Amino acid sequence: MSTQATSWLAWALAALTVVLFLAAVALQIVTLPVRPLSSWGTGGISTPLWVILPFLPFPIVGALIASRRPGNPIGWLCLAVGIAWMLGMVTGSYALYGLRMAMPGFVPYPAAVGSLAEFLPPTAILLGTFLILLFPDGRLPSSRWRPVAWLCVAVVAANIVAGILVPGPLSEIRDVRNPFGLEGQPWLANANEAIGLLFPLCLLGSASSLIVRYIRAGEEVREQIKWLAFAASVVALGVSGAVIYGTLFSSGAAGSSDPLLGNLLEDTITLSFGGIPVAIAFAVLKYRLYDIDLIINRALVYGSLTVLLATVYLGGVTATQALFQTFTGQEKLPQLAVVGSTLVIAALFNPVRRRIQSFIDRRFYRRKYDARRTLEGFSARLRDETDLDGLNAELVTVVRETMQPEHVSLWLRPDAPQKGDKAQ
Repeated sequence: MSTQATSWLAWALAALTVVLFLAAVALQIVTLPVRPLSSWGTGGISTPLWVILPFLPFPIVGALIASRRPGNPIGWLCLAVGIAWMLGMVTGSYALYGLRMAMPGFVPYPAAVGSLAEFLPPTAILLGTFLILLFPDGRLPSSRWRPVAWLCVAVVAANIVAGILVPGPLSEIRDVRNPFGLEGQPWLANANEAIGLLFPLCLLGSASSLIVRYIRAGEEVREQIKWLAFAASVVALGVSGAVIYGTLFSSGAAGSSDPLLGNLLEDTITLSFGGIPVAIAFAVLKYRLYDIDLIINRALVYGSLTVLLATVYLGGVTATQALFQTFTGQEKLPQLAVVGSTLVIAALFNPVRRRIQSFIDRRFYRRKYDARRTLEGFSARLRDETDLDGLNAELVTVVRETMQPEHVSLWLRPDAPQKGDKAQ
């Protein structure tokens, strides 16, 4: 497959994931009246919406990497994590809508589709172990780590098979049983629990490989690994805190529990997963890991610009509508307010873009930022400098600071003699 074809494929998968994200959000909102209260986190009934957002950066970062480095599995893994998670959210809500809200027979196969939600979200999390195992170059640290990789593959495959065949109620709808479950096979439930116990082992093996890679790597690769290690440590701390909290208070060893603390720990776990792709993006941007820093630079600039201007626009329209309704009693917003907000956005576009670009260059492209400042200073001095020797020395200094060559020399062509000079 050509580079252009793989680039199109990567961005098509990212677009598919965004569509799944929008569908999941829409279905979550529609099914809120019939959705049972979640005990996870502090969101209550809005928790399902809360757990979708942290996984949205995965496909975006994955498409950026896969489109430029299709041979590196890191980008494709990020895409797979995003697709699996969003598809799991969509299928669960689809089943809830079909079985609880729609007329019988209106939504096809709701229970069968809902059974996919039993294994897709865990699969997405298990795929994350490969990100840790293969980061940053997409290869194992050495052939000795192949058993760990095969263990992760086996756990992912077993999780999919168990999710399809384990009998019992669906997680979204407790009174509907898995239509593909093999009833009368209790060993499947035990196997599913054993698979859950193997997940920490996969995570531990992947984390160990990252430590070994860090010890053997050079300075730049170490800096790249630090970003992912930091994000992974936040996930690990959240999970460890939740496990310790649950163990202490479920046994009564620490007295009565504080539900708010437990819910905050669960929220920390949920949000921390979004830090994994963000950390990968920062490693790519700051250390030019996959030579796509220019693309991410533009994505950061115009993504931030879009969010900021959209916030200003919506805030301006909402505030104008509130003021207009307060003073006039009319709820319909005049067209002039919309036109005025649009003109404000148009006026702010370039100044805000320059400020965001300057901040990103200063933070992540320090050499480029310093070079630009040096050239701007030289241009200002060039207008006032009259000493040719001083100007020559200044030019050599600027070239040395911005280009950093091994050697710099300046040659000036002598003035051609005039015709009158030849006659003399």
